[in-house]
Amino acid sequence: MSFFKNKTVWITGASSGIGEALAYECANEGAILVLSARRKEELERVRAQCRNSEQHKIVELDLSDSANYDVIVEQVWHDMSGVDLLINNAGLSQRSLVMETSMEVHRRIMEVNYFGTVALTQALLPHLLLQGKGGVITVSSLVGKFTTPLRSAYSASKHAITAYMDSLRAELHGKGIQFTTIYPGFIRTNLTYKALLGDGTEQNTMDQAQEKGMSAEVCAKRILKAYSKGNAEAYIGGRETKAVLLKRLLPKVFARVVRKAKVT
Repeated sequence: MSFFKNKTVWITGASSGIGEALAYECANEGAILVLSARRKEELERVRAQCRNSEQHKIVELDLSDSANYDVIVEQVWHDMSGVDLLINNAGLSQRSLVMETSMEVHRRIMEVNYFGTVALTQALLPHLLLQGKGGVITVSSLVGKFTTPLRSAYSASKHAITAYMDSLRAELHGKGIQFTTIYPGFIRTNLTYKALLGDGTEQNTMDQAQEKGMSAEVCAKRILKAYSKGNAEAYIGGRETKAVLLKRLLPKVFARVVRKAKVT
């Protein structure tokens, strides 16, 4: 029997990329889905392509506007008779030099990648604690462990969400809730098209490194495998994942490598 069969899984950022791939993979595993993103028409498209599409629910959600999350969570919990797993996947990236990045861009990225994700997680946690079981998967990034050029705000937001989830994992140990943080490397998604430049406009191109990276489908499978094995963390990608160990063991070498690395 599948680990996810008949489990209710809530996925943010489900309209494209890793989130879309996770939706299909979870549906194929027999899960019942709550699909969230800003674009309802894209969520409808994804739901229509999911196995047993009629049993899945769509909930429009903007992570930059978290004022009503308590109400939204209450409604979802009631409609679905509980939630077994929240997958915090939605995110906003960046491709700009520090000195060319406006404070507005910093704030937009932090609002989505950190504050919005924290707000949704904290709105759901009391229900999971009362239920006595469940889990939270959070898709961070390799740059949540180290930093590269052109991603100052993005990396800061991913470091922040990493720290938050580490705290939750420690504080709620033994309460029946599993926290798994995922650190993807170069994954072929449209995240780079939507990445913000210094003035807040979108990049609208695919990074070469991303284009040559792992498919979202393979990434999704590895995410679910890591969670089903009870892992606290998982690094997913190609040789770029080795940079985590390089920074830890040989920080001076890492500093030289990252200065010269092709990161777009």
